[in-house]
Parts: sequence; C-alpha cells; structure tokens
Amino acid sequence: MTTRSTSADFVTAFATGWPEHQPDIMVLSLTTHRGVQDFAFNKEQALLIAKTIKETAAKLEKPKTS
Repeated sequence: MTTRSTSADFVTAFATGWPEHQPDIMVLSLTTHRGVQDFAFNKEQALLIAKTIKETAAKLEKPKTS
C-alpha cells in the first residue's frame, strides 16, 4: 500500500457538477494544506464510489468508549 503523508483537512462534494453548467458530473473537492484538488466523476463512477463507501462503513467497528 502507498504511504500517504497528506490527509484532507476538509472534504466537500458537489452534486451539481463543476462548473455548475455541467449537471452530468459530480465533483469531489479535497482541501489540504497543499491546496484544493477537484476530482470529477460521471454517474456510474459516483455510484460505485458511494457503494464502496457504504460497504466499508458497514464493516467499521463501533467507536471505543473510554
């Protein structure tokens, strides 16, 4: 697996597309200390990402209480 030294400080997703005149794409914006990176997805890609996130989230353990 790749070693990552940068994590996203803030994540936003725009369902209306980027720019707003492109409703056929979704844009995921990641803001880090190095700046903003936008990733564009078509409908099929967005649904696959959503499915993967949902499946992974379902496998997460419950938070540990102290």
